[in-house]
Amino acid sequence: MSIKDNIKKVRDNVYEVPGSVNKKMRASGRLYLDDESFEALEDGAIDQIVNIACLPGVHRYAIGLPDIHFGYGFPIGGVAAFNEKNGIVSPGGVGFDINCGVRLIKTNLKQADIEDKLDELIEALFKNIPSGVGSKGKIKLKENEIDDVLNFGAEWAVENGYGWKEDLEVLEENGRIKEADSAKVSDKAKRRGIPQLGSLGSGNHFLEIQVVDEIYNDEVAGVYGLEKGMVVIMIHSGSRGCGHQVCSDYLRVMDKAYKNHQIDLADRQLACAPFDSREAQDYLKAMYAAANYAWANRQMMTHWIRETFEDILGKSAKDMEMDIVYDVAHNIAKQETHKFKGNDIKLVVHRKGATRAFGPGSEEIPEKYREVGQPVLIPGTMGTASYVLHGTQTAMEETFGSTAHGAGRVLSRSQAKKDYKPEEIKNTLAANGVKIRATTENVIAEEAPGAYKDVDSVVKISDSTGIAKLVAKVKPLAVTKG
Repeated sequence: MSIKDNIKKVRDNVYEVPGSVNKKMRASGRLYLDDESFEALEDGAIDQIVNIACLPGVHRYAIGLPDIHFGYGFPIGGVAAFNEKNGIVSPGGVGFDINCGVRLIKTNLKQADIEDKLDELIEALFKNIPSGVGSKGKIKLKENEIDDVLNFGAEWAVENGYGWKEDLEVLEENGRIKEADSAKVSDKAKRRGIPQLGSLGSGNHFLEIQVVDEIYNDEVAGVYGLEKGMVVIMIHSGSRGCGHQVCSDYLRVMDKAYKNHQIDLADRQLACAPFDSREAQDYLKAMYAAANYAWANRQMMTHWIRETFEDILGKSAKDMEMDIVYDVAHNIAKQETHKFKGNDIKLVVHRKGATRAFGPGSEEIPEKYREVGQPVLIPGTMGTASYVLHGTQTAMEETFGSTAHGAGRVLSRSQAKKDYKPEEIKNTLAANGVKIRATTENVIAEEAPGAYKDVDSVVKISDSTGIAKLVAKVKPLAVTKG
């Protein structure tokens, strides 16, 4: 009998993995999936949920979100919270692309305003914002300046002329986690990060010019400043080689630590250390520094996007009202306080391929959004829609204020290259009115929409279960890929 046979349906689109499936489980598992997605879910991802539920200090549930799929240690689309008193910290619960995240920039432009400039815009964006494997940014950091980037994040970028001071008000954590410590980041990670600052990267990272296609909630859309027909720009990028190296460095540290602390693991990829240990605290400070790098990275790209629009359209970014709507992190572990049985409890919430979705009243979100909840940005795949949702009280009660982060892969990149021809994908995108600019033909095949889950389904599950509610749908007009 497989684990799937023991999983119970709690309500529509919510399944429970009972603690009885493994005697070492300290919590249950929760899966937010429709029936079709549940049947298609690979056993390996369910095994990973069970393994997480066996870790010390795990609180309430190990959670699989609507985009869950097999990952390193934790599934992608996975959330788990650990008590600060007796819990652990695990780099596998954050992943290699620390603070891979999404930013949405609005404008007061309509599609007709840029129709005849779209080719020029996408070519200029492709040129002005470096992308691709190993791509390098346009700036040269001064000696030791990487430490300021790691410690101050988007604040550093704004202070150095990359953006507006008010941008910081609408970034998760205001674009800087203050507990970051660049001294805990290896020289190798810094060396990898220095030349890549201000670049998009490769794989599923993208920059898109989009248009707001549908509004589902007029009130919340109004609070977010979104209107149907409005041109917006979405950035999906992370901490590049710097974050990857931080994860690699501390996985080696944790591989020794879990043995020294005599932690029983079902999977070595869950290597971890107790929250109050030196190893866990060092990792958190280094991971926060890499997260700050990612916020600085997206801030610099925001600046160059504004410059590009100014150059091509002959208007100032201020006149075009190119304000940031919000910026969310998808791969991060954070110390948060959550309610449990009427009491505040301090937890380290690991979100891997998951978006924070804090509900109305949360002091951690910008004051202007507090009455309606945090903006949630869920990007689709190349050529498909992306969505804006808002956080909810249900998410706070059930998923530690979390929801899905995107479509989630169903095919490996190598399989996608076998199954899809770049020319056919380009033709399909063109037929749908989407322009594309990519560094290689291979990346077009690797990122084919068919290599991912249906983002419409992922978003509908989030909405129907109440862990984030629909606000707006945006569709792509032009995309650059690394």
